[in-house]
Amino acid sequence: MSSVVTIESLLDARRVWRGQAVATPSAHCQPTGNAALDAVLPGGGWPDAALSEILVAATGTGELRLLWPTLARLTRAGERVVLIGPLHQPYPQAWLAAQIDLRYLSIVQSQTRDILWATEQCLRSGSCGAVVCWPREADDRSLRRLQIAAETGQTLAFAYRPLSASVNASPAALRLVVDAQPVQIRVLKCRGGIASAHPIAANWQ
Repeated sequence: MSSVVTIESLLDARRVWRGQAVATPSAHCQPTGNAALDAVLPGGGWPDAALSEILVAATGTGELRLLWPTLARLTRAGERVVLIGPLHQPYPQAWLAAQIDLRYLSIVQSQTRDILWATEQCLRSGSCGAVVCWPREADDRSLRRLQIAAETGQTLAFAYRPLSASVNASPAALRLVVDAQPVQIRVLKCRGGIASAHPIAANWQ
């Protein structure tokens, strides 16, 4: 007569591989404003209290418009949004046209590693709805600090970086690429799900 073997004994003996639990959608998802993009993201939008990287093939393709619906919603609700080290001076009329309340928009000008320091402090403060940065140089360690700071302050964090950074691993919860020709969005990495193999049309064209 064969003996009874429990699943616990197999797990203890490492005879059975234990898979990770499937992530469930966040009850407090942050919609991106692009329904097609939301449909392929695990939480139905931006990962809450986490770092999202936006890798840009070329600046000036409207990549800021990817965030405008989210920033507009936050500022209209009285949430502070901070831009740190933008590559170009934001044009107020365009941001107003995107329904962003400029009373809740702050800009920190920097072109050095102070960008990462300022971003971390704003995220940790817990006083912002979202922090958007343009780091000139960022390694795995510095990005991990931003990810932890976003979790600590329960704040949306966004980092615009060149497409060349995609060859390096990143601790960001989400990595998107904004292609220039045609203008489209690709998901490289999304925590809690499998990245979509199909590009998504940008809704600002």
